[in-house]
Amino acid sequence: MDNALVAVIMGSKSDWETMRHAAEMLTQFGVAHECRIISAHRTPALLTEFVARVEERGIEVIIAGAGGAAHLPGIIAAQTLVPVLGVPMESPALKGIDSLLSIVQMPAGIPVGTLAIGRAGATNAALLAIAILSAKRPDLREKLRQFRADQAQRIARETLP
Repeated sequence: MDNALVAVIMGSKSDWETMRHAAEMLTQFGVAHECRIISAHRTPALLTEFVARVEERGIEVIIAGAGGAAHLPGIIAAQTLVPVLGVPMESPALKGIDSLLSIVQMPAGIPVGTLAIGRAGATNAALLAIAILSAKRPDLREKLRQFRADQAQRIARETLP
């Protein structure tokens, strides 16, 4: 998408089950975004080509989901000044702890905003991207404010059996 403000990137198609929650939240807020599969390990040339063009294309935030060694967010962050938000995938072997540690342990000087493992992380990555974008977009900030108010009202109405 040529007018995308956010790129949602994942290393493999299997990550979509988690990363679709980021895309759905961005859609809910009306934020133009694109979703792509680009592997840090299996398609490194494609990744480098993609990252080289993000700024000129107007991408303002990148959400990168990765599992296992989870190098995707860090490799992207090393090649651009665009904020990168990392979402660790939950894995069968280590339940995503391996991915979390790979993303969160970036060396000083190359930051990656690291979110929770799995669905909550993908959802919150989108909300954080929206918050970043809303600094220059009052209409988006108001949508975020309303989302928070609606969320609080839903919780306040909940009752236990």
